[in-house]
Amino acid sequence: MSENVKFEKREELKQKPDPSNLGFGQHFTDYMLSYDYDEDKGGWHDLKITPYAPIELDPAAQGLHYGQAVFEGLKAYKHNGEVDLFRPDQNFKRINQSLARLEMPQIDEELLLEGLKELVNVERDWVPEGEGQSLYIRPFVFATEAGLGVHPASHYKLLIILSPSGSYYGGDALKPTRIYVEDKYVRAVRGGVGFAKVAGNYAASLLAQSNANKEGYDQVLWLDGVEQKYIEEVGSMNIFFVENGTLVTPELNGSILPGITRKTVIELAKELGYKVEERRVSVDELFEAYDKGELDEVFGTGTAAVISPVGVLKYEDREIVINNNETGKITQHLYDQYTGIQSGKLEDKHGWRVVVPKK
Repeated sequence: MSENVKFEKREELKQKPDPSNLGFGQHFTDYMLSYDYDEDKGGWHDLKITPYAPIELDPAAQGLHYGQAVFEGLKAYKHNGEVDLFRPDQNFKRINQSLARLEMPQIDEELLLEGLKELVNVERDWVPEGEGQSLYIRPFVFATEAGLGVHPASHYKLLIILSPSGSYYGGDALKPTRIYVEDKYVRAVRGGVGFAKVAGNYAASLLAQSNANKEGYDQVLWLDGVEQKYIEEVGSMNIFFVENGTLVTPELNGSILPGITRKTVIELAKELGYKVEERRVSVDELFEAYDKGELDEVFGTGTAAVISPVGVLKYEDREIVINNNETGKITQHLYDQYTGIQSGKLEDKHGWRVVVPKK
């Protein structure tokens, strides 16, 4: 164990779940990483691995009342006994961007990565090895200061919990999803917190998501919050369109989450020779491209789902079927390249895979 990380051993380990029936985010490992922030103690202190357990929280904790809460999501993979992470530095960089937007204290990214490696090493037997399976990693930070005055808190807690998980959508990882284009509610506006991974963004999405589910759709595709004309992102993913062989994705504008999978897919696609455009995409352009036979494929990208083809899009009173509701060639190619690098089956030219050493 690193000298920077304390370790508290639990008396009895949990029984591990059936690897054939993991679901997503339903089971949690024996331990979690904990880190506390107190202004009167000089900032962040007591980085430690402790038994996974409920936490004590004052009813007046400001995170419960005023929403100072951010989180991240990444994964650990096991292949031939080796456990590795995928671009974890990008997640800690992004959590600092989220923290800054909510006037929360920054973390030491290198120290947290060190702590995460120690935690994953302790829990390496929890990392599943089946196809499409992984150990989902959830770092999150929230305000714990007790008091009802509206101001940035002076006390915070950071936790990292782990969950062995199967495919996000279950079953076939590349089964096309059904997407509903939301034209009543909005997720975020430029100048707000749409680019940050804050808890409130997801709370604001739940009503539209529930309505879409009732109509038989898996996810919501959000439009911009001003004109409700330009496409932004899906609830759990960034979105890509293949128009005449060109990959088109909405440009980052301050209200779209800068996805790490999105960034990686763009870099991979360019290396593979695909033309990629990051620009504004209107919903009208999308349906016009479909009518002209120029909308070849649609897919989403995100840590949980990785790459997810979209088979059906519904907007207002019209529903269109993309590529006969089948996974497209470009989507499949990018998925194979992405997961091939993640799994170690393909060469990692960029150093994206970070091996967790066994101790």
